Amino acid sequence: MTIDDAVRRIGEVGIVPVVRAASFDEACRAVEAIRKGGIPILEITMTVPDAPAVIREVVRQYGKDVLAGAGTVLTKVEAEVCLDAGAEFLVSPGVSTDVMRVAAQRGKLAMPGALTPTEVMTALSAGARAIKIFPCSSVGGPKYIKALKGPFPQIEFIPTGGVSLSNASEYIAAGAFALGTGSELVDGDALRAGNSQKITDAAKALVSAVHIARERLPASTRSSQSVR
Repeated sequence: MTIDDAVRRIGEVGIVPVVRAASFDEACRAVEAIRKGGIPILEITMTVPDAPAVIREVVRQYGKDVLAGAGTVLTKVEAEVCLDAGAEFLVSPGVSTDVMRVAAQRGKLAMPGALTPTEVMTALSAGARAIKIFPCSSVGGPKYIKALKGPFPQIEFIPTGGVSLSNASEYIAAGAFALGTGSELVDGDALRAGNSQKITDAAKALVSAVHIARERLPASTRSSQSVR
């Protein structure tokens, strides 16, 4: 899959679930629950034990039906290991030129994290196609995304940190390209208790919320968010 393909698919779905789990098995159960809920995109963080193995398993089981990526990728070595495992995109909490360089060399999407306008410009200078705004809720949430879209109207922002069903529509209205959501979607207690259905139901609700929010946007804005 090319960088353009990955960006397009993330834009179409509008949700990037962030999977954090205490074990390989928990992560795999979370992946299956999210997939059943209608979200074919998954970010497996490097904080998951043996995260590359989880990525490899997702690719083996679901192939091209699911866009599997790696999150919390901090170093060149981690980037290489994740791409070798089959990750189609890499996400970092900040800007790592090493990670972005490895991804570019492999023809894969890297989405660095940024918070301030200066960090956004640094990410753009490094070649970012989409930028994770993290931790977004700590600096104003949807209002902050709207403020950033002023000087950066064409940038694909993916707010992460505090994004939930209750504020999803506000983020979409503010101009978010997609939503990054972790514990608000992947309920750790439910996962450990074997209640995967709760995660599936949450995924379905979030898919519906994003769809409805986009339908309320002006036609030109809706088109640019979901097709770019």
